[in-house]
Formats: sequence, C-alpha cells, structure tokens
Amino acid sequence: MHPTTPRIAIIGAGPGGLTCARVLQRSGVPVTVFAHESSVAVDPQGGTLELQMTTGRTALRAAGLYEEFTALARPAGQEVRLLDHTATVLLQDAPAPGGPDRTEVDRAGLRRLLLASLTAGTVHWDRYLRTLHPLGDGRHKAEFDDGHTETFDLVIGADGAWSRVRPMLTDDTPHYSGVTFVETGISDADSRHPDLARLAGDGSVLALSAGKGLIARRHGHGRLLVYAAFRGSQDWALEAGVTMADTEAVRAVLLDGFAGWDDRLLALLRDNDGGFVNRPLFALPVPHPWPHTPGLTLLGDAAHLMTPFAGGGAGLAMLDGCELARALAEAGDPDAAVRAYESAMLRRATQAAEHAARALAQAFAPDVPDGALRLLPARRP
Repeated sequence: MHPTTPRIAIIGAGPGGLTCARVLQRSGVPVTVFAHESSVAVDPQGGTLELQMTTGRTALRAAGLYEEFTALARPAGQEVRLLDHTATVLLQDAPAPGGPDRTEVDRAGLRRLLLASLTAGTVHWDRYLRTLHPLGDGRHKAEFDDGHTETFDLVIGADGAWSRVRPMLTDDTPHYSGVTFVETGISDADSRHPDLARLAGDGSVLALSAGKGLIARRHGHGRLLVYAAFRGSQDWALEAGVTMADTEAVRAVLLDGFAGWDDRLLALLRDNDGGFVNRPLFALPVPHPWPHTPGLTLLGDAAHLMTPFAGGGAGLAMLDGCELARALAEAGDPDAAVRAYESAMLRRATQAAEHAARALAQAFAPDVPDGALRLLPARRP
C-alpha cells in the first residue's frame, strides 16, 4: 500500500463490512470497524443466507475461512415449485444431478465466524455514525452520536440500505418498490405441520396470483420461512388500522387479503409461530453510480440496494468487501485502488440489480401466474 499506511474505517458490521476487515487484516492492513449494535451479543436481522460459489464463497476463500464455513453450512433445498391460488402446481424445477450446489448458512453463525476471525478490538460497538466532515486531501472526520470523533484517510460505507455514508457521495435514496413482504415462520414443520412441509417440498414453493403471493421456503432446523407478498401501500397496516404487534389483527387482515385462496395455502398464515414482521421492499436506482470522491466509498446494500426476490445480496456484499480489501492491499495508490474497485463493482451490481428488478416485476405482473412461468427455467409437471 501507500508508504504511509492510511487509516481506514468501515462503517457497519454486516457480512460485507466484516469480510472487508478480515481480508484487510489478513493482508497486514490495519482497519477499524464501527457497529451501531450495542454489543456482539445482538443477533443480526434475518435468518438463512444462501451463498453462491461466485460471490460469498469466493470471498470466504479469500478470507481464509472456507473450511470453517463448510462446518457451519448445510445444503440448501433446491426444488422450486410454482402454484396458482388454487394450489395447482404449474411448474416444478428440480436441479439436474451434478449441477451447481446451493449452500446456506445461518446469518448469526456467519457473523460469529467473521467476528472471531478479526483481531481483538477491531469492532467498536454502539457507535452510530452521525456525519462525516471533509477535511481535504480525502481525509474525513467521523462524528458519532455519542460525541466521539476520529479522522480517517478512507471511510468505507458498509452500513446498509439507509447508509449514513452514502449522502456524502450521492443524493440518491432507496425507493419503495411497490411490493411488501410480511414475514413469519413455522417451526418443526415436518412433525407439527406435515401437510405444509409437503407443500414446501425440498426447497421453496411460490403461490402467485393477481399481484399477490404466498411463499414458503425451507429454513434451517426444520423451520419454514413464510412470506405473504403483495403490491400495495407500504403503510398497509396503518391504513387497515392495525399494528404489527397485534398478531391476530394482522393475521385477520392478511387472510382477508387472500380470501378465495386454497385453504392449504391459507394455512401458512393461520398456523405460523409467533408474530409477523413487515418488510416493504426498497431499492436504489439501477444503475447506481456516484462521482468518485477521494477518501470515501460504498459496498453492499449501501452501494447497490436491490429487492431480495432473486437473492444473493449478502454474497454480493461479501464479494465487494473482499475485492475492495484486495485492491487496497495490492495497490501502491489507495485512491486508484478504490477507483478500480468502484468500476468493477458497479458493472457487477448493475447486472444483479437488473435481474432482481425483472424477477420482482414478473412475479407480481398483471398476468400472474402465467407471466411468472418465465421466472424459472423448468419443466411443467
């Protein structure tokens, strides 16, 4: 790197930011990570991550953590079925023998693995970035909500959809996609709800009709992750006069919205464990470039937030972090390294975001479910 090693800060302790820190440290480059979570004990949001060979698993190999990852990971269910609202199977996709494998890992387990790989004291907890003050020559003073300030030569925004670093580079903000997912789940489905377990099969089932969908996928430890998805206002619960904390009221609104659907599908909403989590889907413009600004850059959702319908966001963030770290470690000029990273990352992210946008549009198009048959390169049953 530069004869005088720059001070590097990573804002955010998600998979992308932690991967970046690990690869930097493995290359002998010091780095500090600032996490808004109060402590290491706070579990991250979300459940299972599917990591593809070309993104997340490539990054884990570069981080020297692949063997440890394989001990945590498990094969992902690979069967995908498309149904209509009558529960009629329209399309069934099962992978051919010898095809690419799909591997999933619990988000919390992956986080623990990445954190344990870092030098003690790398992550500073309970530090929420308030703002950045440009000081010239690419240097920025980071000011946190607790009043703490530090100056860095490079600040990497790995702080997700509502990044505090992004406004220093662009005025773009995430926009609501028009589709909301309401998440719930069913534990120990094979023994407690075998009919629903059979419905999900060895992977995922998508029931789609008229701009709505009920989706169930296999999760770790025998759990089904369930989503009620629909086009509509992101304030649907407020407009219906319910709060997400009132599980029975939310259930009633959702069941009313899916009135007329087959009872086997509605059981995904009736037999869930616990409550419901509202997840309106947001995305950044595609493509999402920004003027190169010395001393600042972005990775993961901060750089290319896309709807998760096509999956892969965590893996892309990890690959971003890996490639940025390697570029910084190998280059004599850190600013040139960031420029090269941003150029390659933007091309890759644009392709992925375009695919995610198309998948969401097709899944909730006016001609669903017929139009959704284009989603899966599979054979009809």
